[in-house]
Amino acid sequence: MKLVKQITVLILTAAVFITADIFVWNFCTKRCLTDNSPSRQVRSIELDKYLPFDENSEIVKLRDSLPLEGELPVIDGAEGLYPVYSAFVNAVYPESSVCFDGERFTSESKLQMRNTLKAYKAVADGNADIAICAAPSKEQLEYAENVGAELEFVPIGHDAFVFIVNSENPVDSLTSEEIRGIYTGKYKSWSELGGKNVPIGALQRLKGSGSQTAFLRFMNGETPVSDYDSFLGSSIGFSFRYYVEGMRESSGVKMLALDGVYPDKESISEGKYPLAADFYAVYDKRNENPNVPVLIEWFLSENGQRIIDETGYVPMA
Repeated sequence: MKLVKQITVLILTAAVFITADIFVWNFCTKRCLTDNSPSRQVRSIELDKYLPFDENSEIVKLRDSLPLEGELPVIDGAEGLYPVYSAFVNAVYPESSVCFDGERFTSESKLQMRNTLKAYKAVADGNADIAICAAPSKEQLEYAENVGAELEFVPIGHDAFVFIVNSENPVDSLTSEEIRGIYTGKYKSWSELGGKNVPIGALQRLKGSGSQTAFLRFMNGETPVSDYDSFLGSSIGFSFRYYVEGMRESSGVKMLALDGVYPDKESISEGKYPLAADFYAVYDKRNENPNVPVLIEWFLSENGQRIIDETGYVPMA
């Protein structure tokens, strides 16, 4: 009997530790890990969902007779803007210019989606001609300067940098100072901001991503602390508006009003939302491909702006 009791105790103890390990992995460690593998970077969205020249694609389907002669520019960019520049390619490039192997764009494809961090590097290194991205980080500018690239930024549309919480969180609006207070550790519980008495998990993004760069700019020199909380539904995070509304399954998530203004297309176009932001066609001024300025001018044309608008972004006024 004594042996049976000892074995029972050992089994129960092991079960407790296994349960604890699973909890820590799922709710703490797993949420803190950053997977930088190439496959994770490429497949963080479904590329084939927004492919050009595909009848099942969810991009805006529009064709235009833009005359492009000679070498077609390689277009790359941010993950959240991929439906825009995929639609650009669909509108003015031949179908043969895009090579997709079922998982990623091949090296010879004129359409790429390396994400913000790698798209900026690709333009600076001469591996892409145009990147469709939000504003760069300090490190991205420094890298371009170090390799001799002279980056030019042409605004082609507007989006908004937004903060998001669980849809069941009773807090609907925060001030800029309150959000900075969350990320610097001043506020640790939602009860301090009109919510429930649960801890706040202040989530951040990958260094060099467009959203992390925008977030650090929003912090205005204050140093954020990263607190990955283990209480389901208590976190706050951030992204760009279209990525939340248009590209991700956003049920269970809501965007917060900031300083009393909700980030819809009207408030962004009218300049009322405080974190409205331009996105750009970025190129290296040393690039001698004559099609680069032709394409960028087309991005700002009626049809180019129509694609931006119908995708869900805000066109230039």
